Amino acid sequence: MAKKRIYAVIDLETTGGLAKRDRITEVGIVLYDGKEIIDQFESLVNPERSIPPEITRITGITNDMVAEAPKFYEIAKRIVEMTDGTIFVAHNVRFDYSFLKEEFARLGYTFTKRQLCTVRMSRKAFPGLKSYSLGNLIKHFGIEVSSRHRALDDAYAASVVLSHILTSDDNQEMVKTMIDKGIKEAQLPENLSKEQLLQLPESPGVYYFYNDYGKVIYVGKSKNIQKRVIQHFSKTTKKSIKLAKMLSSLDYEETGHELIALLLESKEIKTLQPEINKAQRNAKYPYFIHSFYDLTGCIQFEILKSNNKNRLHKQILEFFSSREAAKSYLWGIKKRFELCDAKIGIHKDEGPCFEHKVGLCHGVCTGDETPDQYNERAELAYQAMNTYFEQDFCIKLTGRKNDETGLVLVENGEYAGYGYVNSEDQINSPDEMKNYIDRHQSNPELNSIVRNYLTKIREKDIVVL
Repeated sequence: MAKKRIYAVIDLETTGGLAKRDRITEVGIVLYDGKEIIDQFESLVNPERSIPPEITRITGITNDMVAEAPKFYEIAKRIVEMTDGTIFVAHNVRFDYSFLKEEFARLGYTFTKRQLCTVRMSRKAFPGLKSYSLGNLIKHFGIEVSSRHRALDDAYAASVVLSHILTSDDNQEMVKTMIDKGIKEAQLPENLSKEQLLQLPESPGVYYFYNDYGKVIYVGKSKNIQKRVIQHFSKTTKKSIKLAKMLSSLDYEETGHELIALLLESKEIKTLQPEINKAQRNAKYPYFIHSFYDLTGCIQFEILKSNNKNRLHKQILEFFSSREAAKSYLWGIKKRFELCDAKIGIHKDEGPCFEHKVGLCHGVCTGDETPDQYNERAELAYQAMNTYFEQDFCIKLTGRKNDETGLVLVENGEYAGYGYVNSEDQINSPDEMKNYIDRHQSNPELNSIVRNYLTKIREKDIVVL
């Protein structure tokens, strides 16, 4: 006999909209068994910070009201006990779920639940409404509540909306699909259950698939490990079918931040050589592009095979796994910066290059453009291709838990490794960050990953060493 589903319909009031920054001021929980409400809980929460006036205007919750209220850790056990074995339901579930996960993470506890969003379900169950806000659904169904934007009343209203959805036979398959997050049990490997997938962490990291002999057959990374692993078995593709046939068990490593996940994934694929990661396994880079000034004073770029003789005294910009990859990359650079074929090794004869004949070269190969004019663009191309880091630095990132900071080290011009530092660790100078680094062998791919991330980063997250 199937176990009866219990839905924990939850609403939170908070000091703002960001779980990492803001805190909970009120919790409301309604337990619903699909037919009736079987329990409920409400409590104001001392957020240990002031409530912004705009939030007070919306919710009516003041600083005085929460001054003597329990702090979150004082009601955390009750929330865990009450929601044990339930399905987490909220109107805009990402918001409420992220806040509870964050509050529990501050206590060193991992809060993981199956989730349902009454906004998403309502759109499918009741098409054609002008709005799917909780306020509009309250009006649409004539739900009686005394205090909008208070946690228990809004949780109760969401539970009534849920009851309207569940009482229709037409919605049962939709609800089941949402609860199971699209997992198709028929496509799961024999040794992997739906419950195992739903217990995976919803955080950044790297995951490993193993075969019957304990060998890693696939390595992947994601900002949300659970979501990404589930995606492997929610669609029927050649890759998912092959994985399902070969997979015997899985494991994962949380990294705290997507950048560290990217770096660890690349390193692990090169080291473990998983059968299914064929495109990413190449650990050799036998060709490189370098730059030099020719006899006319123009900056030239050239592809060479990597050996001790060719690398000697060269201004190397980037390494590649094949000559074709280097050519393709250099072709893109040529197009982007309007370089001359004669200056990148494509046109080797005297006279104008082909691109000049069709009006795409400015004419440095014919004397129509001076070396100085040409070098203005060639210098920009050089900067775009140069993967060498000019100084040593650490990138500060989100850690795996709240009292931890992730670190990525660049040293001697290259990516050098990553690590973590706890808030209680005493760092008296920036250079001491190096003591917390797990050092890795660098390669062009890892340097490229770091360089690409630097285009998205804030200056305050970079510590120059």
